[in-house]
Amino acid sequence: MIEGFALRTWLAGMVAVVTATIMFAYSRDVQLALIALVGGAAATVIARSIGDNDLAEPDAPGDGDQPLELAPVLEAILDPVVMVRDGRVIAANAPARLVLGQHIIGEDVRTAIRHPAASDYLSMPTNERGSAPIELVGLGAQDRRWQMRATETAPGTLIVHLLDQTGQHAAERMRVDFVANASHELRTPLSSILGYVETLSEEAGEDPAIRRRFLNIVFDEATRMERLVEDLMSLSRIEAEKFRLPSATVDLGVLAIEVHEALRHSHGTRGDDVVLRMDEGVLPVAGDRVQLSQVLHNLIGNAMKYGRDGTPVTVTVQAGARDAVMVRIEDESEGIAPEHIPRLTERFYRVDAGRSRSLGGTGLGLAIVKHIVERHRGRLDIASTLGQGTRVTVTLRAAER
Repeated sequence: MIEGFALRTWLAGMVAVVTATIMFAYSRDVQLALIALVGGAAATVIARSIGDNDLAEPDAPGDGDQPLELAPVLEAILDPVVMVRDGRVIAANAPARLVLGQHIIGEDVRTAIRHPAASDYLSMPTNERGSAPIELVGLGAQDRRWQMRATETAPGTLIVHLLDQTGQHAAERMRVDFVANASHELRTPLSSILGYVETLSEEAGEDPAIRRRFLNIVFDEATRMERLVEDLMSLSRIEAEKFRLPSATVDLGVLAIEVHEALRHSHGTRGDDVVLRMDEGVLPVAGDRVQLSQVLHNLIGNAMKYGRDGTPVTVTVQAGARDAVMVRIEDESEGIAPEHIPRLTERFYRVDAGRSRSLGGTGLGLAIVKHIVERHRGRLDIASTLGQGTRVTVTLRAAER
């Protein structure tokens, strides 16, 4: 009889391994394969315990309740995983204890997880629960979101797996907000264009002065749409390349001179207010020349637009600590209130939406700068004093010599 039981135990173990292997082959997810292995191993351990008449009482829990054979596998799973027997927690890995508490071993699973939806779900018979996971909101923290799945591995024994969906939910929310904001930003000038074109097609279009004024407005709105589309495409390209570290060598001093010359001819007399200060011996940086030019254009352009007319915009290129190179852009403007500074690099965030649009801003300039600097493994710092001005500092690593 013992030999037959040992054979069944061995076969159960082999089935667990094969199941985990097949799951990994199809999903390429190590964590899911480990969870499948835990479930199969749990069934094997329980079956062996029954065969050896060595099963611990569920209402006398302790550290010894966690099968030694399963402990290393449980701890290898990055997601919270709880093993439940007859409604009580008999094992939990470190992530589960971190979320639910170190005391959960031996507790009723409904008390351990402490969530109404989880209690209802775990109280269901297996045939009613099905294989679909449920969503939990507020477990562990108010803004945390989880997906919970319970799998029966043996009569009375469950493997409860919690998958953190907080980051995915936040990313989806950002995507929805981005699409909504982009649609709004595009619809506003488009509605204006359509309205003026419709007016021009009527009697107002016969007056040369009105026609000329309306056509200028249509042109300005179309140009605004073009800038927005270009910024959206630029942001998309930068995000697609964010994991590829630039390897070219760029002299920021030379690049700053080139950008200054370009801005002088596109911003009228305001371009003459830009003052360049460059230290000698500043090392070249490892970077993407086109993207770094975009950073300088956006930052210097912002300082010129929002700084007071006739006041200097100072651009300083200097050596930083540990072979770093710093570019600092300072203006004399109304400044930015402290509560706005952390959100300045958000897409479409504006301190003064009306003024930004009137100056031709798309609301994406600083978001683009942030992504470019992150791609270069650099740092972006923004400081501002109300009534005095704003200082933006970009720190990049020097190229390897």
